[in-house]
This record gives sequence, C-alpha cells and structure tokens, in this order.
Amino acid sequence: MLSLLHKKPGRFIFLDESYNTVTFTDYDEVPDDLVIKEIITFLPEIPPPPHTVQQHEEIHLWDLEFKRLLEKTYATSNTRG
Repeated sequence: MLSLLHKKPGRFIFLDESYNTVTFTDYDEVPDDLVIKEIITFLPEIPPPPHTVQQHEEIHLWDLEFKRLLEKTYATSNTRG
C-alpha cells in the first residue's frame, strides 16, 4: 500500500522481540519480518500545509499503514499468550 509513496522519511522506533529499541529514519528500512512488541514512535514526515490532493492521499496512506501496523502488533502480542 505505501509503495505508492516515493519517499518515506520519518522517525520510526519499535521494541523488537528481544525488547531492544530499533530506530529507522526511512520506513522502507523496516524489515517485513521484524517482530514488533511495541510501537514507540511512528512519525512520518508530513509536509506543512496547505496540502495538495496528492499529499492528502499520501497522508491517508500513512494513516492506513499505521492502523495496519497496530493490528499486526496487537495480533502478534495476543497470540503469545
């Protein structure tokens, strides 16, 4: 879904399965197989307003990605018993 975005800079901090803090400055750097115990920071760079239609669409994609990540993280933590 976020592959539509050309640049994905920001600040993304997670706790991994060993409870180590892992930090990324580009969302593309986050491995697909990273087991996330907690989302500490999910702060994509959003351009200042006013926004173009395309920027609004990109912001919406970030919102959808954050919700997807929350669901994945909570689903993973709920299955660990």
